Amino acid sequence: MKRFIYADNAATTKMDEDAFNAMLPWLQDEYGNASQPYTFSRRPKKALSEARATIANCIGATPEEIYFTSGGTEGDNWAIKGLLEPGDQKTTITTQIEHHAVLNACNMLERLGYPVKYLPVNVLGVMLPETLESVITSRTNLVSVMMVNNEIGTIEPIHELATIAHTHGSLFHTDAVQAVGHIPINVRELGIDILSSSAHKFNGPKGIGFQFIRKGTKIHSYVDGGAQEFGMRAGTESIASIIGMSVALRKSCAYMEQTQKKLYAMEQKFLNVLSLYGVDYIRNGATHHVPGNVNVSIRNVSGEMLLHRLDLKGICISTGSACDSVKTQISHVIQAINVPMNYAEGTIRVSFGRFNQESDAIEIAKAIVEILKDR
Repeated sequence: MKRFIYADNAATTKMDEDAFNAMLPWLQDEYGNASQPYTFSRRPKKALSEARATIANCIGATPEEIYFTSGGTEGDNWAIKGLLEPGDQKTTITTQIEHHAVLNACNMLERLGYPVKYLPVNVLGVMLPETLESVITSRTNLVSVMMVNNEIGTIEPIHELATIAHTHGSLFHTDAVQAVGHIPINVRELGIDILSSSAHKFNGPKGIGFQFIRKGTKIHSYVDGGAQEFGMRAGTESIASIIGMSVALRKSCAYMEQTQKKLYAMEQKFLNVLSLYGVDYIRNGATHHVPGNVNVSIRNVSGEMLLHRLDLKGICISTGSACDSVKTQISHVIQAINVPMNYAEGTIRVSFGRFNQESDAIEIAKAIVEILKDR
């Protein structure tokens, strides 16, 4: 059987075995609804409370500031839309390199007549504090800047940006989907008001996430219905998924430093092989980035071609382009950081995870070299 290498961990991750096993009892024997008052629901209710406390502890929050959602997309939409008031013309500020969950939610605000500003980043993908300072006013309602970019891995200066937002009376939201479980986060120290996350990015189950909302933040409920999640997010909680998420996050945080060292070593092995064989590439967003995310633009080559040829070799990566049946478009992130066109079309993202080994990094790089020689 041909060896399979998965190196697209920024898209999704393999579920942690401990997280998977922790979910099983709540899928079969302990299936009670945590909202019910009878004895059979006491264990699910207690488990829900404990999971909330575990997650809060991992990010420096309190349990009553954690709300369970379906994932990052819901969380981003809640943050962007949940602050709207009829007739209020306050401005939302975000960046040009956000995930489409934020960008498309902001587009909807514009269609409804609410003003939005999309700020540029520098060539490394960094949202400079002085850029925000130059446009923010007392009429700014929300500043939303992702903590880690999903394509190039850049870590944004969240504390500095949040401080500027608060100075002007604005709330600060961060899409932390690519950050939670991968880099240290303390919402108090960073000054974050709202944070969105998704479990399947840190070896938890799909379809579950959490939203941090700082106590006292005035935001509308996202889903109307029952009184679940302190009356802010209606719908029966998925106890199994929530427990799986809490176990995965606790484990990711416990082994974070060890995992980071492993991922940085894999990155270097990968890049060393490309350089050894003379591959002409640009490393995107590399100065201050999340461990494991390697985004490179290779000169005069098609990223889509590389993706498909690697797939034939049993290697999974992703490309910096969005391909449809008519044309291949350079991603909005690669455009925003001004990668030269003869490199931009050859953009790929190799994102290593804790189940990868250094041998994977070497094999992927050598496969790319082989493909480039054969074309």
